[in-house]
Amino acid sequence: MSDVAKEAWRKYLIQLQVNPLRTKALTSGVIAGLGDALAQKISGIKKLQLRRLLLFSLFGFAYGGPFGHYLHKLMSVIFKGKNDSKTVAKMVLFEQLTSSPLNNLLFMLYYGLVIEGIPWVFVKDKIKKDFTSVQVAAWKVGPMVAWVNNQFVPLQLRVIFQCFVGLCWYICPQFTLIDPSDLFNLDHVK
Repeated sequence: MSDVAKEAWRKYLIQLQVNPLRTKALTSGVIAGLGDALAQKISGIKKLQLRRLLLFSLFGFAYGGPFGHYLHKLMSVIFKGKNDSKTVAKMVLFEQLTSSPLNNLLFMLYYGLVIEGIPWVFVKDKIKKDFTSVQVAAWKVGPMVAWVNNQFVPLQLRVIFQCFVGLCWYICPQFTLIDPSDLFNLDHVK
């Protein structure tokens, strides 16, 4: 690793110690925006949709980073900071039954209502129709990610780890079965 990268990483870790919530919110926002930019480019778009990119960043900044910060903080209290196999299994189960469905529901709402600007009635119908398949797809990857995250990743880096996994999930939909850009393919509505 170069000296510049080492110094940047050192300063980043200091910010995680001094301002953990702000650092995780900013990191999540940047990674969400980067993920959307990459997904747009991979899809072959000629000019980036800046509004969409900024709205993804806003979601990561305002929700993804802070939610992950408090979720992992809460889980470290509930499970007393342990990371033995039995405790990690409980953490994975807790996370997959609570935050995973909540995050998917909120993302579907945000994507439909805010990013795509689709009327509530269509978003509601789409969620009724597709939420189960979205959640099942998330459960095909989520438990493994949560296991690795809670077993091997230090507490202060868990949100960042999840952000990078989310980035891969978003830019590689062929591996995840659900393409976020297809969540609301309602061309007839506009």
